[in-house]
Amino acid sequence: MIYSENEILQYIDENDVKFVKLTFCDLQGRLKNISILSSELAVTFENGVRIAAKKISGFEAANGKDLFLFPDAKTMMVLPWRPQQGRVIRMFCYIRYKDGSPFEGDGRYFLKKAMKAAVSAGYCFRFGTSCEFTLFRNDENGNPTKIPHDNAGYCDTAPDDKGENIRRDVCLTLEQMGIHPVSSRHESGCGQHEIDFNASSALKAADTFLSFKSAVKSVAETHGVHASFMPKPLRSDCGNGMHISFNIFPDSDFMEDKSSSSGDELKNSAAGIMKHIREFTLFTNSTVNSYSRLGEFTAPRDILWASDEGSQLIRMDPDSNDAPVELRAADCACNPYYVFGLMIYASLEGISEKSELPAEKESIGRLPSTLDEAISCTESSEFIKRYIPENILEAIISHSSREWKDFSTAYDREAFEDEKYFYSL
Repeated sequence: MIYSENEILQYIDENDVKFVKLTFCDLQGRLKNISILSSELAVTFENGVRIAAKKISGFEAANGKDLFLFPDAKTMMVLPWRPQQGRVIRMFCYIRYKDGSPFEGDGRYFLKKAMKAAVSAGYCFRFGTSCEFTLFRNDENGNPTKIPHDNAGYCDTAPDDKGENIRRDVCLTLEQMGIHPVSSRHESGCGQHEIDFNASSALKAADTFLSFKSAVKSVAETHGVHASFMPKPLRSDCGNGMHISFNIFPDSDFMEDKSSSSGDELKNSAAGIMKHIREFTLFTNSTVNSYSRLGEFTAPRDILWASDEGSQLIRMDPDSNDAPVELRAADCACNPYYVFGLMIYASLEGISEKSELPAEKESIGRLPSTLDEAISCTESSEFIKRYIPENILEAIISHSSREWKDFSTAYDREAFEDEKYFYSL
């Protein structure tokens, strides 16, 4: 249900809500939040809440200016894992300067601009995600270990699948938040699981993805296990990816009959993504560890498409106007707002230029093999510079370059990755 600001204030009074979490992302897609007392929300809707920008990764791009969080009333959710007396609600926020102008590094603002560009071109995009994570045992002190929660495989059942009840609780929790997963299952790796979501608007899909990650972490903790979205937590087993599916609808028809766009436009959009994917791999695969996953098991390395199941970058049925295009390279460490936005821009360019798909299973190149290579591809990209503001791009490249340098000079690189990603992603 979508609430207005006044309806939220009324809901707070009638439902014993004591705290409001104002949630946002840094440039790397890490969730952040500030909690306020519910009695302060009316003022916050009007004036926002100041944050210390210099303490947030990438927000130094604001050049010392104050930044403020403004909650988006449409995203209000009750957090089911919080107490029922003295409830806690959460809203995603837009980030603005003191004068009310948008902060260029606000991912939700970036994605909304991309969505408006699509509408201006006559299209609406809908995105769905399939997200993988791995559950690990905790030690006797409650600290995470690298021992998987089970040794089950793809679609196995209990008792081999020891995460069945955890997945169930995650799905029930999401339903209480107004999010409806399509399916869940044990994936191929030890302790690995996947939950899939229906397509929705790009902004809602990105918000849903971040809500999902938060719910998985919280529910896993109540079960005494550690959930990790680290792209490659176990060297000898499957990595955790995020498959992103999308479809395109003519904007003029969208609200009437939801008839999809023509097959040619979907092909053009897929070709546009294939053309630019190396340039925005830094966004879809944003960590050093991301590149340990690519090219192993069924994770893609070559830039090609196919209609059948495999290790292709893009899966699509070129003869169907209804089947979505699926990008299979991304992982759950990404900032979904930037990834979805760049996918929209690449698709629109593909449609505008009538880009041709190569032959099925014909590779037109390879994804970057390291974070350093991905940085170079982004730095030299005119496509990226058209859409990412200069100060934001500089902050992203600076952060990634420092990460690559720290990794390259680490005495024990595997230990560096574990410390950097295993506990926090």
